[in-house]
Amino acid sequence: MAMDVIDYRIVGAEMQFVEVELDPAEAMVGEAGSLMYMEDGIGMDAVFGDGSSSGGGLFGKLLGAGKRLLTGESLFTTVYQNNASVKRRVAFAAPYPGKIIAVDLRQIGGRLIAQKDSFLCAARGVSLGIALQQKMSAGFFGGEGFIMQKIEGEGTAFMHAGGTVVKRELAAGEILRVDTGCLVALAGEVDFDIQYVGKIKTALFGGEGLFFAVLRGPGTVWLQSLPFSRLASRVFAAAPQRGGGREEGSALGGLGNVLDGDDD
Repeated sequence: MAMDVIDYRIVGAEMQFVEVELDPAEAMVGEAGSLMYMEDGIGMDAVFGDGSSSGGGLFGKLLGAGKRLLTGESLFTTVYQNNASVKRRVAFAAPYPGKIIAVDLRQIGGRLIAQKDSFLCAARGVSLGIALQQKMSAGFFGGEGFIMQKIEGEGTAFMHAGGTVVKRELAAGEILRVDTGCLVALAGEVDFDIQYVGKIKTALFGGEGLFFAVLRGPGTVWLQSLPFSRLASRVFAAAPQRGGGREEGSALGGLGNVLDGDDD
């Protein structure tokens, strides 16, 4: 299937969305739950797998769905097609504060390796698969799991990452050590491995985890300043761990419960 060439604009600062303008018969593939709005004339259809190809019969559809299941995503994606005779717009929203990254796969050799929950949407014809890490250490200790997402094709794919996103171009042999959760995606010939921090004291009390992602160029890497796992852990730590009244979370909350007779 030919790749759809799309026009788009990314709107917002901290909570962004991407608005895509579709010509008649053009289509987008969106992750489940990513739709923000669509204009009249846009039709939507849930499909097995990534919707990148209509061929392959039942086996091909099951294979595409199985790939998504292995990466922890929904079995279905949604295809949004412009069925009108004029241009129509459809928008996809980021799930949490951060930035949306537009990646033209034609400029990076047609292949992008990304963390499994970063994909937002893409032009029809872009395929979503799995990328098994060749090194067992990267699989077991990489933070993002043994399986990462492989995005292939010649169209534009949109990724979402937390906080601020930085794009780094690594020269041949250049090494960059990154917190495993801060790695969003990599392209080119970047080699990805996991390295132990090296010191027990640093590992236990440094607060940065036991392992680094070691990236070796040449190629392009995208990094995020606020992984969702880090945001979620901070929210969980700050949230009340038991039912309480309006004093919960204040310095007097525990004392108030004692005086009210709530504590034994």
